[in-house]
Amino acid sequence: MGQISSSERMTFRDVKQDIIQRITNGPWGPGTLLPSEIDLAFEFGCSRTTMNRALREVSEQGLLERKRKAGTRVREFPLRQARFAMPLIRTEIEQTGATYRYSLLQREIVAAPSWLRARMNLSAEALVLHVVSLHFANGEAFQLENRWINIAELPEVEHQDFSKTGPNEWLVSAMPYSEVEVSFSAEPADALANTYLGHKTRTPVFCIERAAWCQDTAITLVRLSHRRGYRLTTRC
Repeated sequence: MGQISSSERMTFRDVKQDIIQRITNGPWGPGTLLPSEIDLAFEFGCSRTTMNRALREVSEQGLLERKRKAGTRVREFPLRQARFAMPLIRTEIEQTGATYRYSLLQREIVAAPSWLRARMNLSAEALVLHVVSLHFANGEAFQLENRWINIAELPEVEHQDFSKTGPNEWLVSAMPYSEVEVSFSAEPADALANTYLGHKTRTPVFCIERAAWCQDTAITLVRLSHRRGYRLTTRC
């Protein structure tokens, strides 16, 4: 199929429905390896962001399997997936009835340290935006956000000062992604957790680490440290 003309550009819903039709009615049968996201966006005449969203939602319906570096395949058998909901921290706090407040603690552009380059598969010359911010519930420190963003993948982030709105909210609307990896751990309190969350040095702190990629390219890595008594609940 040739590229769709600009006058025939497909909406997100059109793209998603066409993908589902190709899976259910052909030609994309079980096990089919789909073209790359870029090639599909060109074929459908839509943006890469639109294509990424469509593929992600079809994958969430259990029809596609998406793996970083291995591409996207039609599942041999449709899968009902249990998904972990990662809400905006503002939403999470406000849904408890508490008043939300945000504070920027640190913002700087730095050369990616060696551990981060290894974790995100970045080049030796990679620059990242490092943002440290604090989220409050009813005036009390609730969550410490320590985030790194790959400037090469999201160059527009250089113009975001994050003084009033945190990177969490900005990335949700600006970031196309194809894979998210989430880890949970109890880490000894570091200096930041000690200073801003009131934890005693080396006491266990509940942490969430989340990394996001767009195909093979790392977008962001964030470590979220929580106040004492934090409880994480999810529903499948």
